[in-house]
Amino acid sequence: MDRNFDDLVTEAAAVSVDGWDFSWLAGRATEARPSWGYQRQQASRLAVARAALDIQTGGGEVLAEAPLLPPTMVATESWPPNLEKATRLLHPRGAVVVADPDEPPLPFAANAFDLVTSRHPATIWWAEIVRVLEPGGAYFAQHVGPASVFELVEYFLGPQPEARLQRDPEREAADARAAGLDIVQLRTERLRMEFHDIGAVIYFLRKVIWMVPGFTVEEYLYRLRMLHERISAEGPFVAYSARTLVEARKPL
Repeated sequence: MDRNFDDLVTEAAAVSVDGWDFSWLAGRATEARPSWGYQRQQASRLAVARAALDIQTGGGEVLAEAPLLPPTMVATESWPPNLEKATRLLHPRGAVVVADPDEPPLPFAANAFDLVTSRHPATIWWAEIVRVLEPGGAYFAQHVGPASVFELVEYFLGPQPEARLQRDPEREAADARAAGLDIVQLRTERLRMEFHDIGAVIYFLRKVIWMVPGFTVEEYLYRLRMLHERISAEGPFVAYSARTLVEARKPL
């Protein structure tokens, strides 16, 4: 039997959204994964690095899965609940978690790292990445691509033509080159997502706070109820995420 709207809303509005673990969505939402396997590739690079920095690490979940971390491993994060979670996960691995506001400058000396990584950074400060990388060092990251999950964003906010132009991978690559990096690889993919109940939608929007800024159940209750009825009648709400793989190197 389908669960009613009020029960789904109450549950999803109460669950913790700390960290960057989406396991609560198991059986309730799906998202195809990029073909390149970012976590596996990040782990292989960390295994041979001497000093690495993971920017905007979230709750440290992705970094903590790496089998081998370099002798010097630092992660930055700005959101206090994520900082606490990342510290619990990463300190036992010998990694230092640094509170950082995600604005320049990074709190590190020039040429401090031979590897800088990031998964889904909200902001990308190319000049700072170049500064903290040693000559020959690499930046390896998975960025959110343009118009990611905009089927859901525009359901709540209406058309967003200007926002659709943001996070363009070619523009990001041009900015990286302008800052002094050489692009080694740049790949993009769009990936199918399905939301099977309104609770999954609420949880996702509470967790990924930049999708619908200021999202609250109360403010969007009417649209949520309409979407619940649509999912009940037609099946999962389908959207498409966008992902960009970026690998760049600082010249010697």
